[in-house]
Amino acid sequence: MSKYRWIYTTWPDAAVARRAAETLVSEGLCACANILPGMTSVYRWQGEIETASETVMILKSVAAQCTPLVARLERLHPWETPCVLALDIDEAASSAGFLNWIDQAVGDQG
Repeated sequence: MSKYRWIYTTWPDAAVARRAAETLVSEGLCACANILPGMTSVYRWQGEIETASETVMILKSVAAQCTPLVARLERLHPWETPCVLALDIDEAASSAGFLNWIDQAVGDQG
């Protein structure tokens, strides 16, 4: 398993995502949040096919912060069942300088 995590999550709009992102970064749970508004999702919910506009947020962090990061994100999130997926980052195929920055940015707060 990698030391680093890429967390994919969706939000109802960019303003709600930004408030959550600012909290997560300021609390040192992640180094960075990218907010990508304007996504359309088609999904099954409670037996029905739904379509909704959503905002994607991508977080970069370290594995040691992943559990508290996800717990905090779920408390900040307005949805009953938020989309939160944590993925390993392939360290060998990633920028060593960027990974070092993640360490420093998360470590400065933790």
